[in-house]
Amino acid sequence: MSAGSMPKGFVYLYDVDPSIEQDMRYAGPNNFTRQPVPGYDAAECVLVREAAEALKAAQTDLKPMGLSLKVYDCYRPKQAVAAFVDWSKEPDNPNAKLEHYPDLHKSALFPEYIATRSGHSRGSTLDVTIVPLGSSPADTDDEDGIACTEAQPSDNSVDMGTGFDCFDPKANTDAPGLTPEQQRNRTLLVDVMSRHGFKNYPKEIWHYTFEPEPYPDTYFDFPIVPRPASGKS
Repeated sequence: MSAGSMPKGFVYLYDVDPSIEQDMRYAGPNNFTRQPVPGYDAAECVLVREAAEALKAAQTDLKPMGLSLKVYDCYRPKQAVAAFVDWSKEPDNPNAKLEHYPDLHKSALFPEYIATRSGHSRGSTLDVTIVPLGSSPADTDDEDGIACTEAQPSDNSVDMGTGFDCFDPKANTDAPGLTPEQQRNRTLLVDVMSRHGFKNYPKEIWHYTFEPEPYPDTYFDFPIVPRPASGKS
């Protein structure tokens, strides 16, 4: 499928705001499955245009503070969701378990934390954090041997109390026991995103959906392919 075959209304985030950092975890091995996920043929954030434009507006709010948004996941093809379900039936990888779901069995992740029918597939949902403007991700992969509930950010994210895809109550937006810095960072993210039409999923501080959704009842399965060199999607 070519980039030009994306459904009407979908865009590459880079074409709307190239200043928003992208760390598309499911396009590579740095995720809870420890391998690239089917459907992610390029490390690109794809969204419906309304969500991309709203994200650009949120980025404009953060820049004067010396901060930037960073997205970990955006549109997610249905085939990727199916791959997550298949992964749940495989034996555990001890390091992946420790980092992403230290106190849960794989089977408990569905549907509590990983949906079998994901809102990401509708194109308006994304996973996002805040990073210092102009910073670079640390040259590291997952923090093997350290529980996600205890580790400091392994990338350039500000400290949110857990890393991305930490399937644990500590990742709940209003989780107790956070440090003042972690609470401030979470509050800032929620505030800036909500000002521009994004609703937070309360069990995951990084998870937001733009409302109203242009495709509230449609789950797409087109693969994410490289962005055309011309920048036109």
